[in-house]
Amino acid sequence: MNLIQLLINGISYSQTQNGAYALILSEIEGERKLPIVIGTNEAQSIAIAIEKEIKPPRPLTHDLFKNFCIRFDIKIKQVIIHKLVDGVFYSSVICERDGIEEIIDSRSSDAIALAIRFEAPIYTYENILEKAGVVIQVETEIDEKSLLKELFSEQNSEITNSDLKEKSIEELEDLLKHAVQNENYESAAKIRDEISNR
Repeated sequence: MNLIQLLINGISYSQTQNGAYALILSEIEGERKLPIVIGTNEAQSIAIAIEKEIKPPRPLTHDLFKNFCIRFDIKIKQVIIHKLVDGVFYSSVICERDGIEEIIDSRSSDAIALAIRFEAPIYTYENILEKAGVVIQVETEIDEKSLLKELFSEQNSEITNSDLKEKSIEELEDLLKHAVQNENYESAAKIRDEISNR
């Protein structure tokens, strides 16, 4: 089956999931877009990789992985979004070291964050574009600086214990679900402890 190359077209707030973002990929030759729902941390990592001027004070996880690969002479050749099951995209990272190629299973958001850092192409198959591709107009290109500002401010708005004490059990359960979806495990632990204490 032929591979179709994709480009990163934009990141926007997800209309379907609270606290999530939609990464919009577009086929190079055609009008179809592939929207992939990603978490806040992954959106932040992708936006930082695209906006080359911004350097975090310490390496993010994907930067650490890139440094590791460079140190051990591992090249990431390409990323393939190869499967779609129940709305979840599955990807593979194609790596090479000493002329030996390896295929590593990955979440699509992580694979794309690495592809940007290694300037590796991103591909998918026609059947995935047929299933999930849409023709939409993306109004603006990625505004990395405002997106980063929003992403960092969202991540830094930590929940305090006094905030939690004022919430009902139902509100706490909603907050816990939201924190887990965003992979904000510190806040999730605080909320879980507050629920347990009651």
